Parts: sequence; C-alpha cells; structure tokens
Amino acid sequence: MAYIPRLKEKYQQEIIPALMTQFDYKNKMQVPRILKISLNQGLGIAIQDRKHMENGISEMTQIAGQKAVPTKSRMDISNFKLRKGNPIGVRVTLRGNKMYEFLDRLVSVALPRVRDFRGINDKGFDGRGNYTMGVSEQIIFPEIDIDKVSKINGLDITIVTSSRNDREAYALLKEFGLPFKTK
Repeated sequence: MAYIPRLKEKYQQEIIPALMTQFDYKNKMQVPRILKISLNQGLGIAIQDRKHMENGISEMTQIAGQKAVPTKSRMDISNFKLRKGNPIGVRVTLRGNKMYEFLDRLVSVALPRVRDFRGINDKGFDGRGNYTMGVSEQIIFPEIDIDKVSKINGLDITIVTSSRNDREAYALLKEFGLPFKTK
C-alpha cells in the first residue's frame, strides 16, 4: 500500500464533506483543493557574494524537500549594481505529496516556533482564492541548523487553490488547520 500524507487523507475524509455542507456543493469535484505551494526567497545580497546564493539554494532545498532553483534578474538596474541574468533569489514549487507534507510541517511545527505568534493575517488573499504569507526568518523550520546559518532571510509562501473566491479559500485553509487571527 502506498504512503498517503496525513493532510491528504484528512482532505479526502473530513474537509470535502465539511465544505460540501458549508457551501452546498452538488458534487465533491466542486470542492476547492490546493493545487500547489510556491516558496520564494529574495537574496539581493547575493549580488556581492555568490556564497549567499549557494547557501540560499541549500536552505530552501532542505525546507521544501525538493531541489530549489535560482531566479535571475530580467533587466539591468544600475542603482542596485544589477545586471540582466544575475541570480537574485531562490524559488521552489511543490505539488502532490510533497506539497501536503510541507503544509503539515508548516502548520504543526514551523508556525508555532514563531516568536510572539498570534495567528497569520487573513488579508493575504488575492481575490481569486490564492493566499500569500511572508515568514520573516527561515530558521523557524526545523530542517535548518541555526549554527550553520550565515544570514537570516525571510521567504514568501503562496498557496494556490482551485477556489473561485477568497471566502471559499479561507474556509479550505481554515479546515487544513492554518491558524488565522481571530477578530
């Protein structure tokens, strides 16, 4: 029998029935689902020192469990000493089981390690059902060894859903266990 991530199983057994009753869906295929999770980290300091880019790629690979790729600049900006094609960030896109595993680690391990955590902001929706949040330190993830970190960087996490509006996406992410701020 193949391995099924805990949140994927929870989605199929608990979240689909809960959202079907909440939004009066006729078919379980109408229930929104998470399509992908994109992680992005800007490393502007990598222009001066290439070692920061290598560290960023290795840290993002450890966090995601999948090989991260550098993002390159699209234009020349003389004020920032930036040339077209220079690596300026790191990104990785997660789908399938790795996506569910990352979301599980984010909700149950990483977010509780944030200092003075009172919940994530519910204003990160884009109007089409996608949610973006920022993490100020990459060291909240247990895969990162704090002693080996040369510079603390933040990263952006974008959760892309198949929902048509923010209300459906909010309900879906709330069912997955994302700790939104209570009003």
